[in-house]
Amino acid sequence: MSGDWAGVVGAGGVFLFLIVVAWQIAATWRARMLAAREEQYKQLAAKYAALLEDNVELHRRTLEELTQARISIVSMEKMMRSIE
Repeated sequence: MSGDWAGVVGAGGVFLFLIVVAWQIAATWRARMLAAREEQYKQLAAKYAALLEDNVELHRRTLEELTQARISIVSMEKMMRSIE
């Protein structure tokens, strides 16, 4: 009878150990996946920041060109009014 209990306790211990090992493997895998996802978010944020900087520069240049065009048009209007 003592041998039966020892076998049951031993088998239960082995199963408990396997469950703990499987649980830890799953937790480690989950943590790695979350870390990889966080790294992807960081890369996406960096890419967004670079695109935003490019967009701001493009907007600045467009405004600069528009200002120059307005100055040129005003100058031409003054010249045409002075000719009349």
